[in-house]
Amino acid sequence: MQGGELVIRLPGRSRSPEMMGETTTLRYKEVHHFFFLPFREQPIYSTRAHVFQIDPNTKKNWVPTSKHAVTISYFYDSTRNVYRIISLDGSKAIINSTITPNMTFTKTSQKFGQWADSRANTVYGLGFSSEHHLMKFAEKFAEFKEAARLAKEKSQEKMELTSTPSQESAAGDIQSPLTPESINGTDDERVTPDATPNSEPRTEPTQNALPFSHSSTINKHWEAELEALKSNNAKLTAALLESTANVKQWKQQLAAYQEEAERLHKRVTELECMSGQTNVIKSHKTELNHTIEELEATLKAKEEEMERLKEEVENADLLQAQRDSLAQKLQETETRNQDLEAQLTEVEDRLETSQLEQEAFRKNLKTLLEILDGKIFELTELRDNLAKLVECS
Repeated sequence: MQGGELVIRLPGRSRSPEMMGETTTLRYKEVHHFFFLPFREQPIYSTRAHVFQIDPNTKKNWVPTSKHAVTISYFYDSTRNVYRIISLDGSKAIINSTITPNMTFTKTSQKFGQWADSRANTVYGLGFSSEHHLMKFAEKFAEFKEAARLAKEKSQEKMELTSTPSQESAAGDIQSPLTPESINGTDDERVTPDATPNSEPRTEPTQNALPFSHSSTINKHWEAELEALKSNNAKLTAALLESTANVKQWKQQLAAYQEEAERLHKRVTELECMSGQTNVIKSHKTELNHTIEELEATLKAKEEEMERLKEEVENADLLQAQRDSLAQKLQETETRNQDLEAQLTEVEDRLETSQLEQEAFRKNLKTLLEILDGKIFELTELRDNLAKLVECS
C-alpha cells in the first residue's frame, strides 16, 4: 500500500492493450469498500431506481449517473454506528452517502425524490417505477435518520461521561503538581502552597506514591492502546486474507479470460486468413454492433414493458380491491332496499286501512248529518206550530 493505494500487479499475458504489462491500481477507498465492507456493514433494505445528480455548474439541471435502473441499498456500519446509502453501477460507486440527522428526503413528484449531501457537495435524485417504492424509500430514510440522531446523542453522552473523569484527574494534577521540588525537597516544602484557608486539609501522597500512580496510569493507557492496536491488527489481517483470496480468484478469472482472449484471437486470425478481406470483417463487425444495439434497444423496451406490466398488475390489484368494496356496498344497498320495500308495503297496507276507516267515518258522519237535518226540520215545524198556537190564544 503506497500513498493510500493498494497496488496489485497482474501478469501481462493478455493481448488486450489495457492488460499487457499494465498495473491495476485500486484506490484505498475502493479496497475498503469491497474488502472491509463485509466485516462490519450489512444491507438493511434495497430497491431499484434511476440515479441522478445535480449539475455542479448550473445547480438546476439533473445529470443521469446510470443508464438504467440500479440497486440502491441502505447499509448499517456496526463499528461506527452509522447508516449509509450505497449504489453500484458495475464496479463504480455512484452513491456513497452517509445519513446525518440534518438530512431531509424531499418528494418532488409521485415517482421522484431527492436529498442533499453536504459531505459529497452534491444533491442526489432517484426516479422510481412507482409511488409505492418512493414512499417505502422515504419511510426507511426517515427511520434511519432518526436512528442516526439517537446514535449521535448516545455517542455525545458517552463522550461527556468519559471526559468528566479525565477533567477531574487533570484538575487534581493541577492542584498537586509533580515537580522536582515536591519530590526531592524537605517535608516543609512538600506542603501544597496554593491551599486556601477555607479548604479542608488533604493527606498528601508520599514521595514514592505520586510517581508510581502516575506511571501506573500511563501503563494502563498504553495497555489499552496496545489492545486496540491488536484488535485493529487482527481486523486488518482478516481483511488482508480476504483480499488475498479475492486476488487469487481474480487471477484465476484473469487467466481464464486470457485463455478465452487467445482462443478468440486465434479464431480471428484463422478467419482473416480464410477470408483475406478485412472489409468483410469490418462489415461483419459493424453488423454485429448494429445487432448489439438492436438487442440493447429491445432489452430496454422489454424492461420498460415489464415495468409497465408491473404497474398494470398493481393497478389491477387496486381495481380488484375497489370492485370487492363496491360489491359489498351494493349487497348492503340491496339488503337495505329490501328492508325499505317491506316497510313501504307495510305503510301502504296501513294507509289503505286508514282510508277505509276514513270512508266509513265519512259515511257515518253523513248519516248523522241527515238525521240532524231531519231533527232540525221537525224542530222547525214544532216551533211554527207553537207560534201559531200562541197567536191563536
